[in-house]
Amino acid sequence: MLLGLLSSLDTFVFFVVALVIAITIHEWAHAWTATMLGDPTARLSGRLTLNPVSHMDPLGTIMLFLVGFGWGRPVPYNPNFVRRGKLGEVIIALAGPASNIVMAFIFALPSRIYLLQTGVVPDGNLFRFLSIVVTLNVLLAAFNLIPIPPLDGSKILYLILDKVSFGAVSWAAFERIGPLVLLALIFAERILNINIIFRLLDPVIFLINWIIGSSNPFF
Repeated sequence: MLLGLLSSLDTFVFFVVALVIAITIHEWAHAWTATMLGDPTARLSGRLTLNPVSHMDPLGTIMLFLVGFGWGRPVPYNPNFVRRGKLGEVIIALAGPASNIVMAFIFALPSRIYLLQTGVVPDGNLFRFLSIVVTLNVLLAAFNLIPIPPLDGSKILYLILDKVSFGAVSWAAFERIGPLVLLALIFAERILNINIIFRLLDPVIFLINWIIGSSNPFF
C-alpha cells in the first residue's frame, strides 16, 4: 500500500495527514469519554489532548502504512472510577470507532452535496483528500471492532465474556499473544494469499459506508 502511495507525492501527504487526524480523534474520543464518565486516568496521563504525538503507536502506525491496518496507543482507564460499571467501559471502548464513523460522515458531506447538486462525481485535490480521510476513518472504525487485543473490539469481548466467568489468566494470555495473532492474520494475505481480515470486515465496511453515504473506498 505504501509503495502505491509513494507513486504520487500529494496522495502520500494526504494519506499521512488523514492518518494523523483519524488516529488522534479516535484516541482522544476514548480519553474524553472516560473523563466524562468520571475516570481521571486518561486526563492525568496526558491523553485528553489533540496532540497527535500523545496518541500515535509506533507499531500500529507502521502497520497502517505497510498493510492498510493500524491502531493508536491505547488510552488507559480505571474501571473503579468509571460510572455505569461495565456499560460505561463498553461506551469507552466504542467511543473510538464511533468517532471515526462520525468523522467519515462529516468529511463525506461535501462530496455528497456536490454530487447531488451537479450530478457529477467530484474531482480535484480537495475531494481526493476528503476521500482519503473518509476511507481511513471507515477502515479504522471497522478494524478496531475486531475482538483481538489491542483493538477496541477485544475490550468489548472481554466485558461480554467476563459475565460468563471467562478466566482472568486465560484472558491475560490472550492479551499477550493478541498482537501476534493480529499480525499473523494481516500477513496471511501476503504470504498465503488468504484475505481473512477483509473478508471478515467487508460487511462492516459496507454498512459504515452505507450509513455515511460514502461511495467505494478511495484505495
